[in-house]
Amino acid sequence: MAVYVGHRIEVPDSVGSPSHITWHPLHPLLAVASVSPTSGGSVDIYLEQGEHVPDSHTERSFRATSLIWHPSRLILAVGWETGEVVVLNKQDKEHHTVPPNHNAEITVLNWSTNGTRLVSGDRLGVLVLWRLDQRGRVQGLPLLKHEYGKYLSHCIFRPPPPGEDLVQLAKAAVSGDEKALDMFNWRKAGIGVPLKVGPQEGLSFFISVTDGSVHYVNEKGKTSHALSTENPIQKLLIMEKRDVLVVITENLLLFMYTITLEGEAEEILKVKLSGKIGHSADIILIDCSLLVTAMGETVLRFWDLERSENYVLFPDVQLGFEAGECVNSVSYCTVKGLLAAGTNKGRIAMWRKASVSNQSTWALEGKDRWKRQTPTELEGNITQIKWGSRKNLLAVNNMSSVVILSEQAMSSHFHQQVAVVQVSPNLLNVTFFGTGATHSLRIDMHINGVFATKDAVVFWNGKQVTVFECSGATLRNAGSFLCDSPVLAMHEESIYTVEPNRVQVRTWQGTVKQLLVFSEAEGNPCLLDVCGNFLAVGTDLSHFKIFDLSRREAKVHCSSKNLTELFPGLGGIASVKCNANGNKVSVLVNKADESLDSKICFYDVEMDTVTLFDFKAGRGDGRAVPSFSGQEPEKSVTEHPELQDRIPVSHFWDHSEPRLFVCEAVLEPNLQFPDQQQQTESSESIPDVLIISFFSTEEHGLLLQDRFPLPSTYQALLGIEVPHYYFSKKPEEAEKEAQVESGSVQLSQMVAKRPMRDFIGLEESDKTTREAMLNFSFYLTIGDMDEAFKSIKLIKSEAVWENMARMCVKTQRLDVAKVCLGNMDHARGAKALREAEQEPEVEARVAMLAIQLGMLEDAERLYKNCKRYDLLNKFYQASDQWQKAMELAETHDRVHLRTTYYNYAKHLEATAECNLALSYYEKSDTHRFEVPRMLSEDLQALELYVNKMKDKSLWKWWAQYLESQSDMESALRYYELAQDYFSLVRVYCFQGNIQKAAEIANETGNWAASYHLARQYESQDEIKQAVHFYTRAQAFNNAIRLCKENNLDDQLMNLALLSSPEDMIEAACYYEEKGEQMDRAVMLYHKAGHFSKALELAFATQQFGALQLIAEDLDEKSDPALLARCSDFFIEHAQHEKAVELLLAAKKYHEALQLCLNQNLTITEEMAENMTVSKESKELSEESRKELLEQIADCCMRQGNYHMATKKYTQAGNKLKAMRALLKSGDTEKIVFFAGVSRQREIYIMAANYLQSLDWRKDPEIMKNIISFYTKGKALDLLSGFYDACAQVEIDEYQNYEKAQGALTEAFKCLSKAKTRSPVEQESKLALLQSKMALVKRFIQARRVYSEDPKEAIRQCELLLDEPDLDSTIRLGDVLGFLVEHYLQVEEFQMAYRYLEEMRKRIPCVNLTYYVNERTIEAVHRGLGIPWNRNPVPERIRHNSMEDNKEVEEDVADEVEDP
Repeated sequence: MAVYVGHRIEVPDSVGSPSHITWHPLHPLLAVASVSPTSGGSVDIYLEQGEHVPDSHTERSFRATSLIWHPSRLILAVGWETGEVVVLNKQDKEHHTVPPNHNAEITVLNWSTNGTRLVSGDRLGVLVLWRLDQRGRVQGLPLLKHEYGKYLSHCIFRPPPPGEDLVQLAKAAVSGDEKALDMFNWRKAGIGVPLKVGPQEGLSFFISVTDGSVHYVNEKGKTSHALSTENPIQKLLIMEKRDVLVVITENLLLFMYTITLEGEAEEILKVKLSGKIGHSADIILIDCSLLVTAMGETVLRFWDLERSENYVLFPDVQLGFEAGECVNSVSYCTVKGLLAAGTNKGRIAMWRKASVSNQSTWALEGKDRWKRQTPTELEGNITQIKWGSRKNLLAVNNMSSVVILSEQAMSSHFHQQVAVVQVSPNLLNVTFFGTGATHSLRIDMHINGVFATKDAVVFWNGKQVTVFECSGATLRNAGSFLCDSPVLAMHEESIYTVEPNRVQVRTWQGTVKQLLVFSEAEGNPCLLDVCGNFLAVGTDLSHFKIFDLSRREAKVHCSSKNLTELFPGLGGIASVKCNANGNKVSVLVNKADESLDSKICFYDVEMDTVTLFDFKAGRGDGRAVPSFSGQEPEKSVTEHPELQDRIPVSHFWDHSEPRLFVCEAVLEPNLQFPDQQQQTESSESIPDVLIISFFSTEEHGLLLQDRFPLPSTYQALLGIEVPHYYFSKKPEEAEKEAQVESGSVQLSQMVAKRPMRDFIGLEESDKTTREAMLNFSFYLTIGDMDEAFKSIKLIKSEAVWENMARMCVKTQRLDVAKVCLGNMDHARGAKALREAEQEPEVEARVAMLAIQLGMLEDAERLYKNCKRYDLLNKFYQASDQWQKAMELAETHDRVHLRTTYYNYAKHLEATAECNLALSYYEKSDTHRFEVPRMLSEDLQALELYVNKMKDKSLWKWWAQYLESQSDMESALRYYELAQDYFSLVRVYCFQGNIQKAAEIANETGNWAASYHLARQYESQDEIKQAVHFYTRAQAFNNAIRLCKENNLDDQLMNLALLSSPEDMIEAACYYEEKGEQMDRAVMLYHKAGHFSKALELAFATQQFGALQLIAEDLDEKSDPALLARCSDFFIEHAQHEKAVELLLAAKKYHEALQLCLNQNLTITEEMAENMTVSKESKELSEESRKELLEQIADCCMRQGNYHMATKKYTQAGNKLKAMRALLKSGDTEKIVFFAGVSRQREIYIMAANYLQSLDWRKDPEIMKNIISFYTKGKALDLLSGFYDACAQVEIDEYQNYEKAQGALTEAFKCLSKAKTRSPVEQESKLALLQSKMALVKRFIQARRVYSEDPKEAIRQCELLLDEPDLDSTIRLGDVLGFLVEHYLQVEEFQMAYRYLEEMRKRIPCVNLTYYVNERTIEAVHRGLGIPWNRNPVPERIRHNSMEDNKEVEEDVADEVEDP
């Protein structure tokens, strides 16, 4: 809580009324321009409490028209009515007059963004730009002087382009970001420009003229026209993020222009603003895009330039504002988010912008984002209001005086059971908890701070200290002395104040009795706190030191520690406190911008280590950092996600329990959620302020003990002293409580205490019990339930045991919970917990414990966590949360949806909400029974409901009710609506209208109705009608009974066939006994499945047709003897195929096969499969099974079914025979596949031999398989023969002797490796191959050397002709043809002709053109002049060596030889 304290400025004599005011941007200095009708104008500077700054008074005989502070230095520029511009240097107490360039009133005066340039402009349109040094002196001639010719109204500098954030860049570089590191080292290769360090200076600016034009002046002083409007301009603003210029004219037209780098403006928006025209408007731009205007109206107007939405805020009458009170001025404090508006009645209205994390701010619209604050009342007509300086002070000008308002936090303190809370600037509320007394104390000074002990209360304001001694039930003034210490602490009869580099120990009267000195390196003490007998002191250089106050003089308990050395990167100390033993110190730290950090540092004095807890991450860093070079075990700090994104604002140690620490944490102000929806959902459950308590121990580190949101009636946490937390109340809440307690005027108590969680019910306990409970709480926190149990086992308080049971819900210790429930005498809870043990999930069992303890929210959460939606549904129902129960059933527990609806309907019925109960009985589908029961007392309503529902079940129920009331006609009508034909027939029969009953039964075919009618006809001896309706009712046994009794044999047969097997057998026996119509008996036995009896009767009566039908239904499940008998019957009557089927069904495979052989029956695939016995069968041995399979295969071979034979041979394991059968089939693809999977030598050879019989010359795949199979079969001699044949084909077909040579080489290799039976034969074959290879090689060589040495080639060919076995290897025609071609080429026609004749002699039966080109022959004859007979000679198709090839034998396997 804070109040605004006003300080009126101390105006020097002869100074007139203030005209306008301006704050320094950084320092708490206010410049005020005043106007006096007698002395003219003056400018003065004042401090934050209104004190006049000496030597700052500047006076002229004319008024000051412009004031502007330097952006950073203590320099003020003043523009006067005559055109004079003066620069006041407060730092050096100098006045510098700018060279005169203006002859009219200064209307524009502004500094550049860094303050190196000053722009001045006057009413006549003269604009001058100066360069100034650091002391405010003009440097040289003007950089620019331009005359626009008209009144200059506004000037605004353009912000510089954003530079790099040096701090963030440095952090990134330290963390290892090479890119960031390179940006510092800009001369590194690849980086061409130096690092831009922001902020840079903006030197360009816009200037507006009264004719509505705006001009742009760039960095070089060049001016250019930017834009024009039709009316004079009232305000110029720049949206920095978007680089957009905002222009507002006097008739409230708003223009938005995008700005290029050259200053050119392009219009993007034009809109008319609402408001009063003709009144001077105060217009500001906040949050970069929100325009706020005060125009002398009763409202503040807002226009969001980004969202394009507008709204208004008005002062609330309930807060003391008058109706019609007008707002004249407005100002906004960005740091605090406070908007202040001054009215014409001297009041200041304030609104605080809701923080982003606050209650779904993302979803709030317009004015809902602003929260009203307590207004401040002054006097007069407020014409100007300004926030300023780093201290965020508010200056208010009401034309008669200026008041400086500073926000002051309400001081409060709690110590030794005494609490003091400031209510107003000079009123305090003092509460003594020991006696329960409350005092109101008024002091004649503004209070900055307060410190309380059991003996005295001390107040100070930075100038004076006042001590009030507690004397009985009163407070008396015990002393007052001057002291400028900003902080103060007290212990017993000593007061501790600070001054540079030391702490003073004073008496209550102010006498200094001891000095506690700090070195310059340690800094100046600025923070004090006392806990127990220890004083903690923090300095402005982030050092802290602990003193022991238990002796007569203060002694150093912990030497000075530098926080920045313990944890580099942390800012300064914001608050330092120690525990009651002086061995733990907690420190709140500031960031670089002086705002609170999210971290708390804990220093262990004895171990000299520091632990850091970061609320932003919701956990500690897990480090225990020693301040000396030693090793220290790490602390275990548990993660707490619920504490994330918070900032600790205050912290306290318990005054007697050294382990207990408590702090108050608020949400981070600028917390940003990833998206709007997530924030909206989460904000419901996220409290703004949390009170968090920890146990801090050496063994276990920092442990979260408890947390809870700050109650809405409390203002802030004051401290902790077991067993209570102490809070200050909000003033309005304290007043309400005082009024409620008594109608008379009563002093409100501003402090409240709240028992700690584990001390509820034990607030007045003794010290032993408190210690036991503290240990209990500590052990629960570390999770040691056994020690926790031991610590309280002697305590008889039921509340203690209940607390522990509640903790068992959180720790899920059900064993301890049972003991707690026993000590609580909670029999019902113990029983429920025992029954819940059958649940498999621990959470479900713990949830039952939570329910028994009334912890319904925990129970709900546990059920959800373990996804036991069925139990959660029951929980909702039991806790009367029916809406949640039904929603849960509809989404997660649909199996119990109808049950939930039913239970809710029962609940509604019990609460007499019958109409709603009806609908839920219907949803649960139980309305057919429950609604008649519920409405049984209101028959009229029940009848209406039945007629409305049009439900057959309800109609039937209502008809039965009417029938019971003997209202047969109405009953018949409702039975008909319900389509209950049985009841209709029953009632009609009862009424004697059997004809109508028969019509209904015939039309509907209803079985029950037909049966009832059949019974009626039977009772009247109308047998045929009875049989008919028994038949319609499917009651065939009754119909058969009547037929037998009345000799209706024809109907009996039909009925028996429609009936069950038992009825069929009964009818068959009836026919058999009669001895007539035996065919019917056989048929019925057959249909009933009594085959043996049917066959026996068929054989006995020689009914062959019936036997045929019966045999068709026999299968392997039938009696084997019966099957054999039937098969013999079919063999006798030459029906062999049927006999085979029966033999196979009887599993007489050999007999069936023999029958097929004898009768030459074709074995089909189905028959063969039926003959095949599986390996798993135990009917035949393995040998017998294989023998049977081979017999089947042999039979298939004889019948030409080679594929089936192959299959059966394979199943029998005889792959050779299987291959032979496959070879017979000629299926090349299957032969190749079978050979590949069989992997037997003989089969490979057989397959290769078979493939040689094919046209392998034209199919390379076949040739490849032949080679592969011979190789795999290790038949190298056969492979050699195949290569030999390949070579001969290459010669005969293609004359390719080179390929032939390669094939012969392969043949030789294979034969040389082969192992044959006859080595002699092998040698002769090798010699033959070698001879062939030599001849082929010679011929190839001859053809190759022909081009180089024709004579040698011809000689070689002629020698070849003399070889005896040449024709078996090389075609003679090829050699002779080669010679003919040669001699023709050399024109020796005689020799060519001789070789042609030799060709005719040695190859008599061949056409010469087969070997020699026809043109060659013709050329030879023409050369000799011999006529050529063209009559062709019969052509010999193949070479001699191929003519003798024989066809492949039918059984290729005969070629297989053993190695």
